[in-house]
Amino acid sequence: MPDLSGIVKAYDIRGVVGDQLDAALVRDFGAAFALLIKPEAPAVVIGHDMRDSSPGLAEAFADGVTSQGLDVVSIGLASTDQLYFASGSLNLPGAMFTASHNPAKYNGIKMCRAGASPVGQDTGLAEIRDTVEQGVPAFDGQRGTVSERDVLGDYAAYLRNLVDLSGSRPLKIVVDAGNGMGGHTVLTVFEGLPIEIVPMYFELDGTFPNHEANPLDPANIVDLQAKVREVGADAGLAFDGDADRCFVVDERGEPVSPSAITALVAVRELAKEPGGTIIHNLITSKGVPEIVAEHGGNPVRTRVGHSFIKAEMARTGAIFGGEHSAHYYFRDFWRADTGMLAALHVLAALGEQNGPLSALTQDFSRYAASGEINSTVSDQVARMIAVKDAYADKPGVEIDELDGLTVQLPGGAWFNLRPSNTEPLLRLNVEAADRAAVEALTAEVLAIVRA
Repeated sequence: MPDLSGIVKAYDIRGVVGDQLDAALVRDFGAAFALLIKPEAPAVVIGHDMRDSSPGLAEAFADGVTSQGLDVVSIGLASTDQLYFASGSLNLPGAMFTASHNPAKYNGIKMCRAGASPVGQDTGLAEIRDTVEQGVPAFDGQRGTVSERDVLGDYAAYLRNLVDLSGSRPLKIVVDAGNGMGGHTVLTVFEGLPIEIVPMYFELDGTFPNHEANPLDPANIVDLQAKVREVGADAGLAFDGDADRCFVVDERGEPVSPSAITALVAVRELAKEPGGTIIHNLITSKGVPEIVAEHGGNPVRTRVGHSFIKAEMARTGAIFGGEHSAHYYFRDFWRADTGMLAALHVLAALGEQNGPLSALTQDFSRYAASGEINSTVSDQVARMIAVKDAYADKPGVEIDELDGLTVQLPGGAWFNLRPSNTEPLLRLNVEAADRAAVEALTAEVLAIVRA
């Protein structure tokens, strides 16, 4: 019996192609997924990114699905949110072949049920793993068929219908696709809008020849920042490899925090539905729930991770949710994450007034933050306990353990310390009134973590 624990993650399947992941194994995953969703749907929609291995692995998965009697609708090259659109609009389960921002040697599978409902460890992924490890039972009925469908135009039209840019002033926007799937989707989505696109690295290339397609790493937006300043653009957008995340820089080339984007989009969504619920994870800036409440919304705090966000959105009927990692979730998009829709909201807000993006987003950026800082430790539990003990008895301190350890300090500063599920790391996020306070608190906590 194979042990698949190394590649079946919390929310997806991901591994090194040819070593941990090959066509035969992927075919079994396809067959196991078909068994899982067979009572619910007659077909599976499949998309893939630009990695060299993706078309072949997608074909192997489709072979597994059809071997169990279900049909396949292949949408070919797609961003992850384009696959979610297909799953939602066709009301079919889906599978997306991508390893997001991971290096070229990796690939993976993100799966969802009909309506883009996520498949994670608690919602089917563990069952899929068990089926493959134990051996997928053969099916002696009629084999399914494979058809092809181009949904890019419909996806673009759907997004444009959700955000009205018809009244926007003309904007010049630099877009860094990082040789990922943004190069496939951006021009179609922005077609006909009052926006001049200055493209960077739109060539689809899964070897990522220019930089890693992870815009949360400051090193990967240096080119974008320089180009925004060089051409005098109104803003810059950077997408990750599968283009489901979008990072924003202002007209100065300065990064706009995903928390500020979350607050900005939340205010726009609340204008359409006053009193609505907005989801934010626990390491998003505390400015987000403050701003949501000030605009009459209901802020709801969750654990980090898309399965928690989507589950809470379903439970509460939330209209929008945002994460520090630049994932943005919309009820109008089947509660799935789409950086492209968040980008359209930002540009619509910018185009509706005459000021620069830096002035617009300043109202949504109330505090200084450290960003996520990783520390390699030999014993995650022991270091977490050491940090908790160091703060537990201090006057005015509040501690909660919804997700890792969150410590609220007198005066408003706070930090969260969370263990990685897959590596011997502790992840620290700190927020305070200003940069000096952030640096002081960060140094104080890291001294304990790394002792």
